[in-house]
Amino acid sequence: MAPAADREGYWGPTTSTLDWCEENYAVTWYIAEFWNTVSNLIMIIPPIFGAIQSVRDGLEKRYIASYLALTVVGMGSWCFHMTLKYEMQLLDELPMIYSCCVFVYCMFECFKMKNSVNYHLLFILVLFSLIVTTVMYGMLVFTLVLRSIYIVTWVYPWLRGLGYTSLGIFLLGFLLWNIDNIFCDSLRNFRKKMPPIIGVATQFHAWWHILTGLGSYLHILFSLYTRTLYLKYRPKVKFLFGIWPVILFEPLRKH
Repeated sequence: MAPAADREGYWGPTTSTLDWCEENYAVTWYIAEFWNTVSNLIMIIPPIFGAIQSVRDGLEKRYIASYLALTVVGMGSWCFHMTLKYEMQLLDELPMIYSCCVFVYCMFECFKMKNSVNYHLLFILVLFSLIVTTVMYGMLVFTLVLRSIYIVTWVYPWLRGLGYTSLGIFLLGFLLWNIDNIFCDSLRNFRKKMPPIIGVATQFHAWWHILTGLGSYLHILFSLYTRTLYLKYRPKVKFLFGIWPVILFEPLRKH
């Protein structure tokens, strides 16, 4: 990680307990970590459109909540990296836990009746969120997500590609996040010697945002596809502009 403070900008002294490897206020006086901030757009814009489309398609509210939860994570991370203030750090970290709980709930409820509510699972996830909020973070969320993917792909083996692609992308982002932390000083020296484009390309914490944002988005699609397939909605994966995946639904066949 970076030193406690590189330089001061619009938001004043750093008060967060973390200050990442990107140099502070290097691009603009108004944003502490520019690339770590703008890379959160992938967690803000696509999920908003996903939530709107889910409302239009009349999907269960849990999937609207999944998209919006990812948006909140992106907005919290944006505020944190833009300001490096402790209050914004909490806005960045806590929504990650809450959104993962929403994802886990959706995965475990894929094969239930439409609009059913599992109050026991809700209680467990809410309790877990409260404990983590007041005490510490844990790997339990990762374990639960991995287990839920295993359960779903055991029932629908051909869905493994989408499920494990989302997990693989997430883990690649986690690897880059660790490289950015462990080799921060070396990376900073390397960036100073290289052209600006190389410096941008080696902002691995920004890549962590991009890859985990994409992985989380794909996880929502994976869960939504599994659920709507079970409900016989006839989902199809389409690619906007040949790049960005979305789920659309074919009209139901009339008998």
